[in-house]
Amino acid sequence: MGAAMRRIHVGNALSAFGLGFTVPYLYVYVAQVRGLGAMTAGLVLAVFAVAALIVLPFAGRAIVRRGPLPVLLVALVTAAIGALGLGLSGGAAAVLLSAAVLGAGQAVMQPALATMIVDCSGAETRSRAFATQFFLQNLGLGVGGLIGGHLVDLTKAGSFTLLFSLEAAMFLLLVVVMATVRMPHAPRLTGAPAQSAKAGWKQLLDNRAMVQLCVLGFVLFFACYGQFESGLSAYGVEAAGISTSALGTALAANTLVIVVAQFVVLRFVERRKRSRVIASVGLIWAVAWAVAGYAGLGGGSQTMATAAFISTYALFGLGEAMLSPTLAPLVADLAPTGMAGQYNSAFALVKQLALAVGPAVGGPLGASLHVPYIVVFVLFSLGITVLAVRLGRQLTDVQNQPSAARSRVVAQGGAGAGQAPAHA
Repeated sequence: MGAAMRRIHVGNALSAFGLGFTVPYLYVYVAQVRGLGAMTAGLVLAVFAVAALIVLPFAGRAIVRRGPLPVLLVALVTAAIGALGLGLSGGAAAVLLSAAVLGAGQAVMQPALATMIVDCSGAETRSRAFATQFFLQNLGLGVGGLIGGHLVDLTKAGSFTLLFSLEAAMFLLLVVVMATVRMPHAPRLTGAPAQSAKAGWKQLLDNRAMVQLCVLGFVLFFACYGQFESGLSAYGVEAAGISTSALGTALAANTLVIVVAQFVVLRFVERRKRSRVIASVGLIWAVAWAVAGYAGLGGGSQTMATAAFISTYALFGLGEAMLSPTLAPLVADLAPTGMAGQYNSAFALVKQLALAVGPAVGGPLGASLHVPYIVVFVLFSLGITVLAVRLGRQLTDVQNQPSAARSRVVAQGGAGAGQAPAHA
């Protein structure tokens, strides 16, 4: 890795570490510590999603015009203000406003960092770069959550103020780190007319492969990430009798599988067609949902049910490790020259929509309609496989399997024809 990529990965780790301090404890902080009730706490979580949906369409255009680094620095300062505001807020209005500011900053970080990775990598290194990003994000979230859990005290609001202050400090430290990054030259649409924003979205929507990838991405995020802390956890508690400690163990197992298996899985993924990798993830997740069905509906012992439920989260982690070096590089390879920021923002927008809809649909189903819940998400997982196979027909050989190409020109100005073949 070059110096710029090393700093980007440090930035990913620091941002995830800061988020890990507060994300697991946000609900209890608002509802119990500040005494604002479950309704306000639920609104805070909704505000995060709404803020992201509002800012992401504008973020993509800003990244295209100004470059990802200035946009990232603004997002980090915004997130730091929001985090500090949450730690100091005592009333519902101040908490909701701070959550909106923090949510907007967090949302813009994702496509900005992804575009920086694209600009600092080539076809032969991009999958590994995004796998490293995902590995560090999960490691940072896990370590941050572990430390945060030992610092919080439900009887002391000051302990939560400390957590949010540490989160804000991580974002500001990241500003210092990222301000030293010297980005390589990448194409920017600096002289485009005002109406080109609509033209950019029209160009994206005219890209059939990108539209199909966005549909596939929505189903992926809806059927996995959108269920982790809502429908699947509710199903585990209500149908399988899973304790809160076992639920925590399941989430830890998910993170552990990602951290341990990421680079082992990468060697497998790099040499295979991306559409087939995604199709395989659909089959793995179908098995995961079937195992979850056994945990809650199989009639076995509580020990077997708990083991099956933990295995479900572990299987999800395996699928996530396969997707991390696949989805983001594919988005970058589908983007025309200078449009990586807009494509990354569009895909992040799809993810936010899925994360907003997933809990709203999965929560009630998982809590009360146990059999339909499992059947629906087994079908969704099989749908991922079908959609991935269809997507593969829209991709060029280079887009679907870059390692098989001897030379290529990537959207951000990569290797030209006549150069040596890329090595995994």
